[in-house]
Amino acid sequence: MKFSTKAIHAGQEPEPTTGAIMTPIFQTSTYVQEGLHKHKGYEYARTQNPTRTALEECLAALENAKYALSFGSGLAAEGNIMNLLSSGDHVVCGDDVYGGTYRLFEKVWKRYGISFDFVDASDASKVAKAIKPETRLVWLETPTNPLLRLCDIKAVADVVKNDKTAKIKPALVVDNTFASPYLQNPLDMGADIVVHSVTKYLGGHSDVVGGAVMCNRDDLYETLKYHQNAVGAVPGPFDCFLVLRGIKTLAVRMEAHQKNAMAVAQYLEKHPLVEKVMYPGLPSHPHHELAKKQMRGFGGMVSFVIKGGEEGARQFLGTTKLFSLAESLGGVESLMCHPVSMTHGSIPKEERDARGVVDALIRLSVGIEDQDDLIKDLETGLAKVKLLAEAK
Repeated sequence: MKFSTKAIHAGQEPEPTTGAIMTPIFQTSTYVQEGLHKHKGYEYARTQNPTRTALEECLAALENAKYALSFGSGLAAEGNIMNLLSSGDHVVCGDDVYGGTYRLFEKVWKRYGISFDFVDASDASKVAKAIKPETRLVWLETPTNPLLRLCDIKAVADVVKNDKTAKIKPALVVDNTFASPYLQNPLDMGADIVVHSVTKYLGGHSDVVGGAVMCNRDDLYETLKYHQNAVGAVPGPFDCFLVLRGIKTLAVRMEAHQKNAMAVAQYLEKHPLVEKVMYPGLPSHPHHELAKKQMRGFGGMVSFVIKGGEEGARQFLGTTKLFSLAESLGGVESLMCHPVSMTHGSIPKEERDARGVVDALIRLSVGIEDQDDLIKDLETGLAKVKLLAEAK
């Protein structure tokens, strides 16, 4: 099956008892057993739930994976991956990652004796140099949050595959949230594990929080599945239902997102109050050619640096009506975010500045509204900034 068909049908056979075409919400905590060790595949809802099973089968199909596991949030999914490690292990991580990921690594897992090196993962040779004997994971985001840099997944996968430094071959993890499975499938390029915040494009309607992990390796799956049950950060059946519902329109939504994002990026690139635009679809983007090779489209996220530093950003934020000032991304409605004070506030300022997450950076999640209305909304907001600047 091709992608759009899988999104609607994978794991979602009509319910056998009634023929209901939509996967039911199995709102139960436990299941009656016929006798000792005699049941219908379900024992306790933390361990298994039929609605969650349907979602996991669908997610696996979308990422061309053998296995998928669902979690209560994207960070719960990331925490589950970290349960693969033990004290003394080491992780090489891209230096432009979601602030919550950085916080999870630096403020939580570091306390358990796991060490981290953050490197420019857009350069595979820097990843190779950072691998140590105790390295167990290499962690990428691509496109990155919020700078929309790209990592060459295949090149990094080759680095990991051919590494002779680590005592045990590291697993390559790719956060595919920004691209979604519609635009990119990291497992096909050599990744071992894919992680998603399904809160974003997969859910797509800003009404559910969740996470997912996909892989093909039996050994990884067995350990990840064990910890899914043992730690218990699982989603409820209604959350799974909402994500399944959202996935059905993922293909058409992503086409609309990226069409609008391209128009917005092109508009901003020409605007006199904009210092820099970051969007992989623009020829000016340093990884534009890699994006054309590695992805099937350029996505719905656009970041830009407004002139005037933090004050310029402060003047602009909140001036638009269609672009709502809010955290998160990937919903049908357009959102605007100030990474320094919102999603990446947990990263120290000196590190943010060094990476390019500056005070004047604004991140847009471009929705699927009418393209002309979105550009007019930005134009109105930027005009207010110009008027304020002239008044001073």
